[in-house]
Amino acid sequence: MDVLYFAWVRERIGLPKERIETEAATVADLVAELSAREDRYAAAFADLSALRVALDQELSDFDASLSGVREVAFFPPMTGG
Repeated sequence: MDVLYFAWVRERIGLPKERIETEAATVADLVAELSAREDRYAAAFADLSALRVALDQELSDFDASLSGVREVAFFPPMTGG
């Protein structure tokens, strides 16, 4: 699965994207797995209320299933007008 990071999430992790193999069942499981890798991931995912997630380019929740998902994107909430 491809995992994409945007804005300050990318800055903290140091990568725009990566391809990973995971057994995670939900987005929250994936976040826990990534956070356990290194401090930079733990820092990026420390406050989930400051993050949004999209699965295959559809806005989703952290309790969503990863079954069949090809792409996960993490990004801060967006504002604009």
